[in-house]
Amino acid sequence: MRKRWLLYSIQICTASSLLLLLLNPLAQGNDLRKLTLDDASSLGTTISTDPTVKQEGNGSIRISTVWPTTICLGEVEELNVENGRIVFLAKVKSDKLDGTAFLEMWCHVGGGQYFSRGLNSAITGTMDWKTLQTPFFLQPGQSAKKATLNIVINGKGTVWVDDVHLLKEPLQ
Repeated sequence: MRKRWLLYSIQICTASSLLLLLLNPLAQGNDLRKLTLDDASSLGTTISTDPTVKQEGNGSIRISTVWPTTICLGEVEELNVENGRIVFLAKVKSDKLDGTAFLEMWCHVGGGQYFSRGLNSAITGTMDWKTLQTPFFLQPGQSAKKATLNIVINGKGTVWVDDVHLLKEPLQ
């Protein structure tokens, strides 16, 4: 009888707690600020196609930002590359970039994700088109299945990206 009463009490407490959670909103704090997302320009970063500033094709990607950001330019799947060097290349241009911009590549090797950043191949200020790159080395037995290609902007300003390539080279 006592065990049944204890079980009944636990069920009532559980049901009461669940009911309170359902009736109360998740956050009950004071609203510090509401972010409206009615206009994408309020996000501080805009990405657009620029048909007038380009290196090849019909246009480039123009990124204007008021704070540091990382933009994914794309993913390349089914690489099946091993025992070699993968090189991510892109032409990049900047205008009034207060900070730096560089390429970043995430490679999916085995069960993990590993990155390479082109910190020694970067742009800053106002610069004309420059080829930036970042390599990723795969030793014998290591196989890359997928690569994610990003541009990292550490600062504020405008950056254009065009003519992106992912190359495979032998280890030297």
